[in-house]
Amino acid sequence: MQIKNVMVTGGGGFLGKAIVKKLLKKNYNVTSFSRKFYPELEEMGVRQIQGDIINENRVSNALKQIDAVFHVAAKSGEIWAPFEDFFKVNVTGTKNVISACLKNSVKQLIHTSSPSVIFDGKDMENVDENVPYPKKYMTPYPETKAMGEKLVRSVAEKKLAAIILRPHIIWGPEDNHVLPTLIKRAKRLKRVGQKEYLVDTIYVDNAADAHILAFEKLCEKPSLSGNIYFISQDEPIPIWKIINAFFNAAGLPPMKGQISEKILYIAGTIFEFTYKLFNIKRAPLMTRMAAKELSTSHWFNISRAKKDLGYYPKISTEEGLKRLKQWFSSN
Repeated sequence: MQIKNVMVTGGGGFLGKAIVKKLLKKNYNVTSFSRKFYPELEEMGVRQIQGDIINENRVSNALKQIDAVFHVAAKSGEIWAPFEDFFKVNVTGTKNVISACLKNSVKQLIHTSSPSVIFDGKDMENVDENVPYPKKYMTPYPETKAMGEKLVRSVAEKKLAAIILRPHIIWGPEDNHVLPTLIKRAKRLKRVGQKEYLVDTIYVDNAADAHILAFEKLCEKPSLSGNIYFISQDEPIPIWKIINAFFNAAGLPPMKGQISEKILYIAGTIFEFTYKLFNIKRAPLMTRMAAKELSTSHWFNISRAKKDLGYYPKISTEEGLKRLKQWFSSN
């Protein structure tokens, strides 16, 4: 399959830019589709198209003469935003990308999803891609990401060669989501319970590598279309250990104190009830979803990604933390 022109939605974002850099090194003609203009992408020689992913015509026109799409753009961040805000980007936006791919005869689609689409509030240890979607979701983000994922799966079976990736907790230099949130709440954070809740993470360059591998393997083997893959550092780590490692890299002291799982969940429930009652728009300090994420294990079996894609994390967690510390020191 001859592919030369590649588009990355959200190419100026954290993961999107890492993918763009790797595609450029492989001499692809790269276009970024984002709402904003990024001077750094311009310096790299990346063609930029500005537009909103929820604008069907804009997306359709942007994908003309494009051979493959990495659909990275999504609404994540604040979990307290209205459902409609998440739906527009994560569902309607994904639908627009799929429609544009079909209309413009795009050869393949690599879709960035999230392990949160299967999270049911309970421990998930060494689970694989066969775990079903839960019947109910606690927040709009995982629900709408699951809806978008299902749209991709529905076309991947017959109409469009597509692979879905589920990276978990992407981190590294220039992170504008996970690390800023943790640092903002550093003084308030406490260890939850006494159990060592293990979680998966993935260094941003490893996540980008997995996307490129999925793209290349799909070119070689179209029968992989429709497959879903968990990707991670393949090294589950206690959640408080990795958070303290992030704090150390940022030059902050480790967390102090401890709170029980039950009290944290109750606090999240009270915050949610109060914020809804008084129609407070900003995100509460704690939610039920956040409480569950901090008091459960969630790590995944990546054997399928190893077997089908040849994915192995090139950058260890230790090396990633060194790079992160260097980045914090220089900024």
